[in-house]
Amino acid sequence: MMVHFVGAGPGDPELLTKKADRLLAAARICIYAGSLVSSEVVDLISKDAECYDSAGMSHDEVVAVYKKAQEQKIDVVRLHSGDPSIYGATREQMNALDALGIDYDVTPGVSSFQAAAAALKTELTAPERAQTIVLTRTSGRTPLPAEQELEKIAKTHATLCIFLSIAKIDAVAETLSATYGRDCPAAVVWRASWPDELIIRGTLADIAAKTRAKHINATAMIVVGEALARDIPASKLYDAAFSHGFRKGQA
Repeated sequence: MMVHFVGAGPGDPELLTKKADRLLAAARICIYAGSLVSSEVVDLISKDAECYDSAGMSHDEVVAVYKKAQEQKIDVVRLHSGDPSIYGATREQMNALDALGIDYDVTPGVSSFQAAAAALKTELTAPERAQTIVLTRTSGRTPLPAEQELEKIAKTHATLCIFLSIAKIDAVAETLSATYGRDCPAAVVWRASWPDELIIRGTLADIAAKTRAKHINATAMIVVGEALARDIPASKLYDAAFSHGFRKGQA
């Protein structure tokens, strides 16, 4: 018996991996994040599967399904939004499975930060400006370590992809303006890759007001950094002065 942690991707079912699609089609028991996984992806779960929506389940209730499946010797697909490695609450499930002696594996998925970059049609890295991407969030029910608060991370001037924080867009913009400057490009992507995807572009000076005007308060990614601009130095990767040898492993 095996538990398969599967990344559902950001929403578009065509962004699933082939392995994820195969596991969903063959599932006999599936626990999925109903509040976050798109209905189009949920529709790919086998019609014969016993399905559970984890949106209304506690950790203990999820583990109870694993125990029942273990007794029945039936594999379980645990479908997480985006990629299971990012804000997926998988660690505590894996700890419980270890205690139960149940094996598991992980099928990665496209993360919402990647889908947001695709929607924005931009690279998140920029030569000479931003060669680091930081995936982070603001404090909420889950507090941040003091050294990882936004005002500390902002000192890197990296491209920031901020999860689970759209309800605090005003505070985010104000905090980052102190380091990035109010004219720094910023964007909000709501439901990246979904049919009703919405993109809001601006700067740290106006992104909060623009977001409030669209009444967005959940399921959105905040992206901040100079990489969102187009008037930045070009990559040296295809510079005429570079030999082909450089292109094999350097940029």
